[in-house]
Parts: sequence; structure tokens; C-alpha cells
Amino acid sequence: MRWLSLVVAVVLSSLSHAQELYFPPVSGTWETVSPSSLNWCGDRIDSLVDFVGNTNGKALIILKDGRIALERYYGNFTADSLWYWASAGKTVTAALVGIAQQEGIMDITSSSATYLGQGWSSCTKEQESKISVRHHLTMTTGIGFDRGNDNCTEPSCLTYRAEPGTTWDYHNACYLLLQNMVAKAAGLTYQQYYTRKLATKLGMGGIWYDGTLFSKPRAMARFGLMLLAGGVWNGDTIIKDRTYFDDMISTSQDLNKSYGYLFWLNGKGSFMQPQIPLVFRTDLVPSAPDDMYAGMGKNDQRVYVVPSKGLVVIRMGDKATESLPAISGFDDDLWKYVNALPCDATSVTSSSGQVDVSVWPNPTSGEVHYDGSAIIIFDSIGQTVASSTEPVLHVGYLPTGVYHAVIRNGSTSRTILVVKQ
Repeated sequence: MRWLSLVVAVVLSSLSHAQELYFPPVSGTWETVSPSSLNWCGDRIDSLVDFVGNTNGKALIILKDGRIALERYYGNFTADSLWYWASAGKTVTAALVGIAQQEGIMDITSSSATYLGQGWSSCTKEQESKISVRHHLTMTTGIGFDRGNDNCTEPSCLTYRAEPGTTWDYHNACYLLLQNMVAKAAGLTYQQYYTRKLATKLGMGGIWYDGTLFSKPRAMARFGLMLLAGGVWNGDTIIKDRTYFDDMISTSQDLNKSYGYLFWLNGKGSFMQPQIPLVFRTDLVPSAPDDMYAGMGKNDQRVYVVPSKGLVVIRMGDKATESLPAISGFDDDLWKYVNALPCDATSVTSSSGQVDVSVWPNPTSGEVHYDGSAIIIFDSIGQTVASSTEPVLHVGYLPTGVYHAVIRNGSTSRTILVVKQ
């Protein structure tokens, strides 16, 4: 019976932690916690704040067990400024799909045609019937699309590529269709459903425009806190379908182990990058805690949730580095600074915000040299056009244009734009 006692202890510990979480009022003062009470050193806080500012940040918020431990805004940006979530907003859609399922108006195992109607794509009726809502949530629909226009939801843009569930492909249009499914299932606009089921209850506010959520930075922090509490807000269970919530923040398929239901997951040992058909054999963010999960959007819009530490970390701003849509070297550098906040922690060894690699000559007409262990060149639609593990890569045969070069350096990678003359 020792195992039973252990399980009970773990459950009680979890419940105790959940009860200790603080939830701010819908309007009014949000309580803070003193950084000194957390043993955070002032000079290390300054280093983190400077790093975010020097990498084009507009807002930085860190919650500890629900209370604000750190909040900074940059330039003319304030707590009342609106900013876009980009693909970090996909996590909000994942939550709303779960709420729709618990209300009985959606079933993620059903064909997406149940809610979109037949003919939402250019697939045959039989092909279309095999694509479920869950395939949209996991980016495994098998739908082919124009890499230069992955927002097009017209049937002519959505073609058959592969059997659903057999390929992982980060496709924004198939995500946007989830919003249409929720709206049609609820008989409301997507904005109305979001406002009634999530925004009003959490005090988030926010406006959806062209499939993208715009809000104040604290709205993202409120959403992260609801996630930290396991889908609960101040005693009100927002996401009641516990199986769905757990599945949402767990590996959803074997193709990209670092992807749940529109959430990015750390500590899985490998991940795939949007637009790059390769599996990188490392954790999503090696410096972050293994249990961290996140919403990651274009230009480094971030909501990180770390249950083991009671942390929610928010970053809004312009592009921090020359990055791809989701994962960039910025994430790993940011977490080195966060990890170093306690006075007894190892200090940050680098403040560059970049993996130490370079490519030369750039622009090039014939070959490129690089610092790193491997290089892969992708064209504008995400196709691999050249690769090498040698220190020199010949690219003279490539057409003139701009390419993405992903350079591996140990367990990390960096993306650099390479111009072929």
C-alpha cells in the first residue's frame, strides 16, 4: 500500500499548491510579490530586463504563484497598450475547443466536415471524411498548401497531400478553420464565444482580427495563470474536461513530440520547426524546465507556463532575432536569464541573444563557409535545397534569391538569412 500513500501524497501536494495560487480581480489591483522574498538578486533582474529590452521587447511579465514578481514595459509601450499574440493565440483556440467539447457541441474525434460541411477542401469526400478536428489541433491533417500563402482557407488552397496523421506540417489555414468550427458549433461569432466563455471570466478582454488575438499584456498573463492552475480560475473550473486539458499539454503524436494541441512542449528530447521538415534531436528550449509548455508566436510573442516552479512568463514585442515563426535562439537565452534570477543560481554566461555561429561570404555567388556542425539551406517555401556537415557548402547552382540557413552548433541552432547573388 506504500504506492497508494505516495499517490495520495502527490495529489494532496498538488491540491495544496493549487489552493495557494493567487488570482487577481477582474478589475482592480493585481497583487505583487517582492523579488527579494524570492531571493532574486537586483543586478540579475536588471540583466534580464536589459536583455529583453535589447532584443526588441515591449513587455515582460513574470508571475510567481499568480502574483506579479516582475513587470516591465519598454519605450512608449505601456500596460494599456494592445499587441498581437500571433501564433501564441493558437493556445487560446485550443482551450476554446476543449470548452466546446465539454459543452457537448463539439467532439474532436469527429470529422471536421461535421462542422465545416463537406467540400471545405479540394479533397475527395472520402479523403475529407478521414480528417478529424483532432488532426487540426495537432497539425497532422495531411492537407497540402501553398507555402507562400498558408492563411488561405478556400477549398482551392487546401489539397490532398498525405493520409491524416502521417505527417506533421505547421499549417495556419487548418488552424484558422478550427475557429470556424467553434463558431458554427456554438452558433455565435468566434469573438462572442471567446468573450463569453473565456475573456469575461478571466478579465482578459481582447479582440480577434483576421484570426489573430490582440490584447493588453496582462491578458496573456491571466490566460497563463488559468493554465498554471490546471484550467481553473479562482475556484471556477474553466476547462472541465480533464482528459482534454491533460492531452492538450502532452505529446499529441509521434511525429513532433514537442507539440500537443496547438501548444509547444519542452523536455521531450526532440522537436520539429515550422517550415522545416527535419527532427532536431534536442529539447525545445534546453535551458527551460522540462515541464515548461508554451504558446509561441511569430516575432517571439511568448506565454510560458512552468507548473513545477509556479511561474508564468510573458514576452511581447518585435522580432528578437532572425527567427522562424515559432522557435528561435531567443527562447534559450531568455531562460538562462530567468534561471539566473535567484542569488544562489549560476549566473548567465552570455548575453548575446544569439548562438555563436556565422556564415561567410554573405551574400555569396558560389560557396558558403560556416561555424557549426551542420548547415541546411531552405527556400522560401520551406523545401530543403542544400545541406552539409562539412565546413564548406557549394550553392553556386541555386537561383538568385534569399534563403534560410539553419546552422547546428552542438545542441542548439540558429537561423540566418543567406543571399545568393
